[in-house]
Amino acid sequence: MSTKATTTPYTIRLDATVKKRLEAQAAREDRSAAQLAVRAIESMLQAKQEKHDAIHAAVALADKGEFISEEAMTKWVMSWGTDNELPEPTVDIKL
Repeated sequence: MSTKATTTPYTIRLDATVKKRLEAQAAREDRSAAQLAVRAIESMLQAKQEKHDAIHAAVALADKGEFISEEAMTKWVMSWGTDNELPEPTVDIKL
């Protein structure tokens, strides 16, 4: 049994400026515009799936009554990029 992925044609309409930009980037990377478009679509779908999963995980914690305080989150975010970056906060509020 073959594990090779199958592909199917898919047509989209692009603004002329976007098409030119895509073609120029494809030329710089020595790839086809179609390859770049596929990579961009895959990247967008992956990002949306990750966002969806994160939201559902947060809702599941909220449904359990587990939260991270604003104070803990603010301290963590404010530490980003510093020499004393804090670890990701853990649940500190349980209802």
